[in-house]
Amino acid sequence: MFNPTRAQVREFFCAAWRKHRERSLLEGAEATAVDVIIRHPEYHALLADPELAAAQEYLPEGGQLNPFLHLSLHLAIAEQLSIDQPPGIRAAFQALAARLDPHAAEHRILECLGEALWRAQRERTTIDAVAYLECVWRAAKG
Repeated sequence: MFNPTRAQVREFFCAAWRKHRERSLLEGAEATAVDVIIRHPEYHALLADPELAAAQEYLPEGGQLNPFLHLSLHLAIAEQLSIDQPPGIRAAFQALAARLDPHAAEHRILECLGEALWRAQRERTTIDAVAYLECVWRAAKG
């Protein structure tokens, strides 16, 4: 299982953004990462400065949102949708996207995924895929 370090995650997003700006060939997940980054202009300056990106701290106590966590969750959702895992996530997304624009729909899913991850971490278990999918369907139904 791939388990990148904090530095590797930051390097990945910064390198993908640099390659996009330089019009270089994107490989593998870089293309998906760039699609996500394009939809988050608030992160462009940070990603264009790898030294700042590597050094920046994001503390939840200070109410700071970690842009690398946010982008990583978007990547996870893109992967889930591409393989429909957990089964039914694609249909739930499509129902949600019928009410919202696709990016806003991803953000609603991101909230459910974040909650599922938080619960799994707190309870020291695996993610409850059923509860996660139920959360997304509740959001889809409004």
